[in-house]
Amino acid sequence: MNGTEPIAVLVVRDGVLPPGADETVAEAGGLALLAGDDTKAAAGLLTTATRVWTAETGTRPPGPLAAALAPLLTDRHLVLLPASPDGRDLAPRLAAALDRPLLAGALAVHRTGAELIDADGLTLVDATVSGPFVATLEPGLRGTLALPDAPEITELPPPNVPVRPDAEQSALLTAPPGQEQLDQAARIVAAGAGLGTGELTGPAAITLLETVGAALGAAVGATRVVTDAGWTGEERQIGTTGVVVAPELYLAFGISGAAQHVGGLGRPAHLVSVNTDPYCPMTALADLAVVADAPSVLAELARRLTPEAPRD
Repeated sequence: MNGTEPIAVLVVRDGVLPPGADETVAEAGGLALLAGDDTKAAAGLLTTATRVWTAETGTRPPGPLAAALAPLLTDRHLVLLPASPDGRDLAPRLAAALDRPLLAGALAVHRTGAELIDADGLTLVDATVSGPFVATLEPGLRGTLALPDAPEITELPPPNVPVRPDAEQSALLTAPPGQEQLDQAARIVAAGAGLGTGELTGPAAITLLETVGAALGAAVGATRVVTDAGWTGEERQIGTTGVVVAPELYLAFGISGAAQHVGGLGRPAHLVSVNTDPYCPMTALADLAVVADAPSVLAELARRLTPEAPRD
C-alpha cells in the first residue's frame, strides 16, 4: 500500500464501522486502511471509498495495534482517524509510533494542517504543521456523497502485533439506547428556547423531554440558550461550541435553527421539527415539520408514550 496520499485508518469491531467512518474516508480522498475483526465485510459498507486495504488484527490494545500499523503508513503524509472512541485511543499512539504531531478534534484537514476549535470553544483556528501528521476528525460536520462503484479491496497479510504493556480491555460496555454520549447517539430529542413558554417551562420541560427520550431510546440534547439558562448541563449542548452529533433521528422541540446549533448537527437521516414558526430554519430543514406549540406537543407525546403519566 505504497503512496503519499492521505489515508483514513478505521478500527473495526465485528464488522461494524466506527462512527464517522464515511466522512473520514471522504476527507482522506477515498483511501482507507481497516484493522480489526471482519474487516472485509466492513469495507463493503463504506460508501465513500475508492480503495481499501484490510488487515485482520483482531481486537488489540491501541499501543500494540499502533506499532503494527505504523510500518504500513510511514509514507503517508496525512493519517486521518475518526474521533470515535477507538480512533481517539489509537491516534496518539499512532502519532508517537510514526514520530509526528497529532492534531486532535479537527473540523477539516488540508495538506499543511487542520481547522480546530480553540480551547475557549468559540474560536476557529488553523493549526499548521511543517511535515507529515496524524489527525482525528470530528463526525457529523459534513455530508457525504455515496460513490456509484464499490471500492477496490486488498486484503493484507495479518501484521505482526507485538506483545507489550498497554491498557488492557476487561470489557466493552455498550450504553443502553438513549444513554450514550451525544456524539454517539443514533436518536436525539432536543430542547430549544421554545420550551420556555406556557405552563411547562425550564427544568420541568427537560424532565418531560427525558421521559420522552427514554421511551424512544433517545439521548437528550439542548441548544446553547437552554444550557446558558441552567435548565440542563453544558454537556448536553449541541452545536459548534458544544457537542457535534450525527444522529439518524433528531427531534427538535422549540429550536429555531441558529447557525451555531445547526453547524454541529450534521445531516440526520430523519429530522422532525416542532415549532410555532413555519419559516424558521429548523422547519425548513425538517423532513417532518409540526407547526404547533412545542411544550403542548411534548406533553401530549409524553402522555401517549407513557400511559402512567398523569393527564390534565
